[in-house]
Amino acid sequence: MIPRFHSAFPLPVVLASAFLVAAHTTALSAPHAKPRAAAHKPKAAAPAEPAMTTDANGQSVPVLANKAWVLMDFNTGQLLASSNPDEPLPPASLTKMMTSYLVEQALKSGKVKPNDPVTMSLSAWCRGGKEGDSCMFVPLNAQASLMDMLRGVVIASGNDASKALAEHIGGSEPGFVAMMNTEAKKLGMSKTQFANSAGLPDPNNKASARDLAVLAAAIIRNSAEYYPIYAERQFSYNGIKQGNRNALLYTDPTVDGLKTGHTDEAGYCLTASAKRNGMRLISVIMNADSKQARADQTRVLFNWGYANFEEATPAQAGATLASAKVTYGVAPTVNAGLAQPWTLVVPKGQAAAVKTAITLNPAVEAPIAKGAVIGKIVATANGKQLGEAPVVALADMERAGFFERLRQRVVGWFSK
Repeated sequence: MIPRFHSAFPLPVVLASAFLVAAHTTALSAPHAKPRAAAHKPKAAAPAEPAMTTDANGQSVPVLANKAWVLMDFNTGQLLASSNPDEPLPPASLTKMMTSYLVEQALKSGKVKPNDPVTMSLSAWCRGGKEGDSCMFVPLNAQASLMDMLRGVVIASGNDASKALAEHIGGSEPGFVAMMNTEAKKLGMSKTQFANSAGLPDPNNKASARDLAVLAAAIIRNSAEYYPIYAERQFSYNGIKQGNRNALLYTDPTVDGLKTGHTDEAGYCLTASAKRNGMRLISVIMNADSKQARADQTRVLFNWGYANFEEATPAQAGATLASAKVTYGVAPTVNAGLAQPWTLVVPKGQAAAVKTAITLNPAVEAPIAKGAVIGKIVATANGKQLGEAPVVALADMERAGFFERLRQRVVGWFSK
């Protein structure tokens, strides 16, 4: 669960207001419909300048016309800006991110294999012809490889593929949904409750924008081998070619995922990720009023985020930052520093202004294991605390023998 390090950077929360994005017709076909031809590269519309507001910290942030949104830094888990980030809302097919994540984790563990045959049961089968169906179109009782089914979920947004995989891995869809909710709790998705594997309308199927960003980060981090699937622009199965519905994959080369969603109740949703100059951001849009709006609003967030923030590394992992005094050790001090890389996201231009201060525990007694926490480091800029990280012993320290400990104790008496 992220972030590993506590961040005290202000998390602006912006109340959604009237930002009307011009409604252009996208080149992608309807998100829940009959078989679609592969999407052709749409022309990127020049979005209007977004409306802006100022948050409580004086930061100018976008105003977007939807029910909830977040912009999160991947490395740290910091929310750079948000609106209603913790409101549980219908996630539509963004639900399928948990379905695909569990499939990917089952692949990693060896529980299933890429070429395992997955059967399209009657309960999972897409009957077709009904407006709103989103299907991979595997025939009834036919089998497709697990990897084809996974692509059917991620790229084609197939309800049928989602249910078939749920039955294959969970024994039944309800059994798989229980796994989904267990994993959601494990990831810290506290405002999320899944009711089915595909995101079909159900009053008990809810997720927050923040939780969906956390899930997206888990996919990127823990399913790295399979994450490139989320950037694939089309998928063909059984002679049917379907295009990925994430319009940004065709217009922004820095975007490499993740998932779209739409129902009448949920509106148009999009979870996306972009990486520019080594910095990865994740955005979630919920309940926009059109496919074009969700894409344009995501572009606004990415452009705003990269224009206003940068990464800072206050200290390098493994470097000696201080020497901690040790009692009853074979040596009087032990080197202290960071066990893991530490990155902060700061307003543009403030990386050079970041300062650090280290506080070590007053009583460090041997034996000490390498990696034991013996203090903390705090980063500040312009007098404001940005974050903190644990300082650890960079080496083992053995406990001294009896006579050496006695000597140290006597010396300590006379030094008081």
